[in-house]
Amino acid sequence: MNKQLTNRILFVLVSLFAYRVLAYVGVPGVNIDVIKSFFDDNSSNALGLFNMFSGGAAERFSIISLGIMPYITASIVMELIAATFPTIGKLKKERDGMVKYMQIIRYATIFITIVQAVGVSIGLQSIGGGESAITIEMSKFVPIAAISMLAGTMLLLWIGEQITKHGVGNGVSIIIFAGIVSGIPTAIGGTIKLLNMGDLNFFVVLAIFVIIIATVGAIIFVELGERRIPISYSRKVVMQNQNKRIMNYVPIKINLSGVIPPIFASAVLMFPATILQASTNPIILSINDFLSPNGYFFNLLMFLFVVFFAYFYASIVFNAKDISENLKKQGGFIPGVRPGASTAEFLNETASRLTFWGAIYLALISTLPWVLVKLMGVPFYFGGTSVLIVVQVALDTMRKIEAQIYMSKYETLSAVGL
Repeated sequence: MNKQLTNRILFVLVSLFAYRVLAYVGVPGVNIDVIKSFFDDNSSNALGLFNMFSGGAAERFSIISLGIMPYITASIVMELIAATFPTIGKLKKERDGMVKYMQIIRYATIFITIVQAVGVSIGLQSIGGGESAITIEMSKFVPIAAISMLAGTMLLLWIGEQITKHGVGNGVSIIIFAGIVSGIPTAIGGTIKLLNMGDLNFFVVLAIFVIIIATVGAIIFVELGERRIPISYSRKVVMQNQNKRIMNYVPIKINLSGVIPPIFASAVLMFPATILQASTNPIILSINDFLSPNGYFFNLLMFLFVVFFAYFYASIVFNAKDISENLKKQGGFIPGVRPGASTAEFLNETASRLTFWGAIYLALISTLPWVLVKLMGVPFYFGGTSVLIVVQVALDTMRKIEAQIYMSKYETLSAVGL
């Protein structure tokens, strides 16, 4: 391992340490004990899922308790707008335009964070029963909490951008990964406690362990799967590039969209839950309970949203027209398929078939483990979404590390003249 890669990995670790420190920096004017008790009572609904993604920062009412979800929500909105309006979509293809595009997402993140922070702050006055969760005047607490949580979310976004730039892997995904992983020791401790108290049977715990292992195995198996479309080159191109490596196939992954669909689906479903939680209206609260992650309707919506975002994001990341044009310029072609429009149509058809199975796989992984655990009568929330995110981010980070290692080898060989 070279020095540059070591520095990148150390930078990621230091950044994650800073993220975990921020998770313990609380918003002024709150009673942490009351809030923690409230989250303990609601660990099986949307608040439990929200707390998991924030790495436990929500139950401490930290300045980063909203996590990175406002940024993800803003990204979803911008992706939908870019797909609807070609003018916005062109911004992503230009260097200067991409800077403007990301700036719009940041402004949208600020707006969404303020809305959610105000909603959560107002909602705190309705929890706690006899003891209030707010220790200062409401008129002072709301602006203080909104500013604190806005600063925390934007600082977290900045840390994610720095990880992407100076570290290894995607910073936002790694932050979500770290938040979920940080809750694993607590989850294991809680399971052992339930087992000792007799609330959980040993064979049920063993079955849950088998489900987790099977889920991880299925994710790794599918994520490494791809369809390799063979490419042929004319003799002239081969002779001109005989000293260079020419790609002789086009790889198309079964899951083109990666970890994005489950993250997007979770963000979309948790956003209304965060807002509805602030209300004391019994009708709104019943709707909020209906959207609980521990209910069948929530997981049905999760299934549908994951399928939708899998198709949506795959259409963005895989551009068959650009691939066919590049092949035509390089003198390459798919055997039995005419270059140009026919190649683009063939690639689109192949990608669509793979995306169908990839979308079904993502949707099943996001919901099926919960259904199995629910049928066993387990009294806590467990979903495949968290396992999916952890495994996919781990695989992606390993690929980035391998790419860095190979790049350093090529640089060393070129430096010595080989």
